[in-house]
Amino acid sequence: MRIGMALNYAGGFAETAAELADFERAGLDIVFVPEAYSYDAVSQLGYLAAKTERVQLASGILQLYSRTPTLTAMTAAGLDYVSAGRFNLGIGVSGPQVIEGWHGVPYDAPLGRTRETIEICRAVWRRDRLVYPGKHYQIPLPPDRGTGLGKPLKLINHPVRERIPIILAAVGPKNTELAAELAEGWEPIFYFPEKAATVWGDSLAAGLARRDPSLPPLDVIAQAPLAIGDDVGDLLDLGRPMLALYIGGMGARGQNFYTKLAARYGYPDEAAAIQEAYLAGRKDEAAALVPRSLLEGVSLIGTRAQVTERVAALRESGVTTLNVAPIAATHAGRVSLIEQIRDIAA
Repeated sequence: MRIGMALNYAGGFAETAAELADFERAGLDIVFVPEAYSYDAVSQLGYLAAKTERVQLASGILQLYSRTPTLTAMTAAGLDYVSAGRFNLGIGVSGPQVIEGWHGVPYDAPLGRTRETIEICRAVWRRDRLVYPGKHYQIPLPPDRGTGLGKPLKLINHPVRERIPIILAAVGPKNTELAAELAEGWEPIFYFPEKAATVWGDSLAAGLARRDPSLPPLDVIAQAPLAIGDDVGDLLDLGRPMLALYIGGMGARGQNFYTKLAARYGYPDEAAAIQEAYLAGRKDEAAALVPRSLLEGVSLIGTRAQVTERVAALRESGVTTLNVAPIAATHAGRVSLIEQIRDIAA
């Protein structure tokens, strides 16, 4: 199993970037740079490309609605160039709260736009003369929608690779199916290995049945906070605010992907109560309502034996990359956690 970690997008990037060489030496395989409504991920990925030598770099994620498909492809090719072929394009649709609230564009046709974006990116990287008569993206723009002066173009540069790995962030049944069909990697959020087959098994099977045989086996990327020790059990509670934010606040009633995910995991009443409290402004109450069993299921926190058991469950469920968030008071402690999980997952 590959070992990855995500950099903090809300602060601390410079510090973590300065320490990344130590994580790289400790066995880190891939680093993910998020992009929410923070600093853009691209400038930070370019900075990391210059500061690292071996570790793979990934956007985690670039939101489809924030860039045209061709700009996404150009950006990925540029990052792959400056990193000497180490870039992975993580993409996703985010949600209407961010897309309409921050970017000011309609959150429409997420599945169709995802498929077309992937197809356009791969055509750009092949240096095809780009002609794409899609439902959502028409390239060149038809004459009746513009000046009529657009003409098919191809990427001027020769990319390092014509097939840059695409990682699709997905939790819903249909976009998970799409990831299994088209992407090199699939990254769900709050991955609970014992419940994964029930929640996503049918979608993965349907997508894999249509998967192009030229694609590699699907890389399944599971996120998890990480702490190893005899007295780290209380660190589970650090995950409560994040789970409460997503389950309760990332969307509205009836339109929250993460509320639905928690319900599909077997916590429908708890998810509804968390959302009710969060949307009413009672965030501490919402965090307290997050079931401990859910926290345990989506975490790698415990004794070495317990974490080893959780890694085995993740591996058995099909996970091939662990995207961990090491929790320790010092940089040396976080490096040690990467070394330990590298050893456990070997």
